[in-house]
Amino acid sequence: MSKKHPVVAVTGSSGAGTTTVKRAFEHIFYRDGFKPAVIEGDSFHRYNRAEMKVKMSEEHLSHFGPEANVFDKLEELFKTYGDTGRGQKRYYIHSGEEADFHNKRLGLSVNPGEFTPWEDIEDGTDLLFYEGLHGLVVTDQSNVAQHVDLGIGVVPVVNLEWIQKIFRDNLERGYSAEVIVDTILRRMPDYINHIAPQFSRTDINFQRVPTVDTSHPFIARDIPTPDESFVIIRFADPKKFDIDFPYLLSMIEQSFMSRRNTIVVPGGKMGFAMEIILQPIIEKMMDERG
Repeated sequence: MSKKHPVVAVTGSSGAGTTTVKRAFEHIFYRDGFKPAVIEGDSFHRYNRAEMKVKMSEEHLSHFGPEANVFDKLEELFKTYGDTGRGQKRYYIHSGEEADFHNKRLGLSVNPGEFTPWEDIEDGTDLLFYEGLHGLVVTDQSNVAQHVDLGIGVVPVVNLEWIQKIFRDNLERGYSAEVIVDTILRRMPDYINHIAPQFSRTDINFQRVPTVDTSHPFIARDIPTPDESFVIIRFADPKKFDIDFPYLLSMIEQSFMSRRNTIVVPGGKMGFAMEIILQPIIEKMMDERG
């Protein structure tokens, strides 16, 4: 951990709400004029898209587990950045649009599903901001979590997570229900061993809970909307960040306390709640840099 070069890690799978928290942080950084070094979790996968397909046909492998990722490189980055404000990053190319941008920037011809070369993080950043699957991962070989100054978990209840994955993979990628279910089953051991434990190491968790029936996620006809859900916000240690619960309750309409360290807000207020909770925390971290 580092006061001078803080590391902020947002951990959660795609569809969990990480986009919402990323947007909240972007608003905070813009308003306060902070310059983050943005790190994408996908860039620390071990294999590109073609290599991963081959590996998955040969052995039991998922992007959730250590075999398919370079946790040692991620830990090295967090430690180096905390010590010096420097480090190396790369990008995983998801689309043709991203490929065009990075090829123009770097003078390369990288295709979707491939990585850009490793490059130095730009000078003059105020903090490192990671968003991905493994920001607080711990294995026998690597301990990424020990270098994180602020850990945020974003996770829906598991049935809702499955519904979101089924709809996304079917609509965006054209996968059949059978293929999607096979993927969920293949990932389950790694989810239990390497994803779920991270949420006990976070400082704050945002968990979306639907208020409609999701008991059979494999036959659901739509994804519950934000207005059909609540967000459970749990603080591991409210005193660490001087969380003012009466203020939050007064600012977020229809919110309430369910435990001494937990506030519940309407699903449609998730982004707003993130901003008013996280902005003073980030500002305090920046003030303590000296």
